[in-house]
Amino acid sequence: MQAKFHSKKTRYNSFGKYYFRSAEDILEAIKPFLLELDVTVRVSEELTEVLGVPVIQSVATITDGEKEIHATAVVGIDLDQKGMQMPQKFGSASSYGKKYALGNLLLIDDTQDSDATNDHGKSTKKVAVKKKLTQGTKEFEAAKKYIAEGNSIDTVKLKYEISSAVEKLLLV
Repeated sequence: MQAKFHSKKTRYNSFGKYYFRSAEDILEAIKPFLLELDVTVRVSEELTEVLGVPVIQSVATITDGEKEIHATAVVGIDLDQKGMQMPQKFGSASSYGKKYALGNLLLIDDTQDSDATNDHGKSTKKVAVKKKLTQGTKEFEAAKKYIAEGNSIDTVKLKYEISSAVEKLLLV
């Protein structure tokens, strides 16, 4: 399921001007797999406190009735967040935690996710031009080793421009 699963980012944040996926989007996208593989997925939450900060721990679990696999996400709740009522603060943290617990369980790579990279227009950095990755260079060999160790090529693509031919060589 982890290899075949896809959930598109169909929701739009007009303030930050980016697309994202929600926990509900992920849950909807896995339904066909649940029937096909005869498994169930559930998300549980626990409210705790760390150094005086309320924290929601979300645990996503997949089970076939005998074996279980768990993935966890921990989200702090900013009680000083302006513009939100208390239920919204907890609900927002809950939604975020569920989304990332499911993402961890299903190996959703959100390196391109605007939740992680959006600065809401506060950045003054200029966009860097990516260096082209070519076969035979020390960078190519380092990237090949990095991917062979189980890391994502998407992370390499964040740093380098990669042609389809070079990508195939990296994945061999």
